[in-house]
Amino acid sequence: MNNFFKYLLFLIPWFISSLIIKIDTSYYNNLNLPFFALPSFLFPIVWTILYIIIALYIFITYDRYNSEYLKYLIINFITNQLYTYLFFSLKNNFLAVIDILIVLYSAIKLYNITKFNYKKPSYLIIPYIIFSIYALILSTSILFLN
Repeated sequence: MNNFFKYLLFLIPWFISSLIIKIDTSYYNNLNLPFFALPSFLFPIVWTILYIIIALYIFITYDRYNSEYLKYLIINFITNQLYTYLFFSLKNNFLAVIDILIVLYSAIKLYNITKFNYKKPSYLIIPYIIFSIYALILSTSILFLN
């Protein structure tokens, strides 16, 4: 299979939640937001860039690791997709905070699994970890402010 199509197979699933779950930006915009909250129009841009990077990370690393890597990759993918549903559809800020904690934890585990054996590709997941930390702080702030 052509590498481009193989890459697309890793990229496309990351957009599932945004395609099947209605993202209610008015909900986000009507919340009491902390001073450091990004405007809602930036989130799709940031997440698109992050998904492209995550897919590249997976494309490079997926065939080099064991079941532990696969376990955390699946946990990360599911919880990442679930966040959109919890926050925008259920409007449950508490569950969204718990979810983003799991996203962050599993992303850190993925980094740790790959950093010793395949250092350069492991750096690709660092922007995702950083933004997950931001998302955790933002989600926790929203929980307490609302």
